[in-house]
Amino acid sequence: MERLHAFVTFPAILFYLIFNNSFSNIFFLLYGILVCIVILIQGQHYWKLKLYRLMNKSFNQEKNLNIFRNSKKINLILIGLIPIIFAIQWYQNDWEIIPENLILWGVSANFFAILEHINYYNRQLMIDNSADLEYLRRNKKLKIASLAKDLKESEI
Repeated sequence: MERLHAFVTFPAILFYLIFNNSFSNIFFLLYGILVCIVILIQGQHYWKLKLYRLMNKSFNQEKNLNIFRNSKKINLILIGLIPIIFAIQWYQNDWEIIPENLILWGVSANFFAILEHINYYNRQLMIDNSADLEYLRRNKKLKIASLAKDLKESEI
């Protein structure tokens, strides 16, 4: 599903927004969507590698672990830039927040990007089966994300 969203859904939304809105009204929203795309691409790559592991297909584990370690750092930089991008959009719109500048949609997209990063690199936010729900009930906390565990153990 990440692949579909990363390569089809979110780019389609980007193009729609670019062709139907003033750039100064959607700058923050576009940034949030782009950060989501970057993180979703990482997620789809990770799950592809996990599938390869189940299928006994070979891949360069150390190279991919380094990709994910570097991606985590890049994500944190991109997330750290969110307030600056917000300020730029706000400044471009004369310090006004009006419905036409889609700033609230931008806040939502950027928040979603942060949640995606947390979901892959910290805690599993998605509870999509009964085992996840039972873990949450029993331990009163979210599971550590699979990618976070793999990075800690240096093994995919």
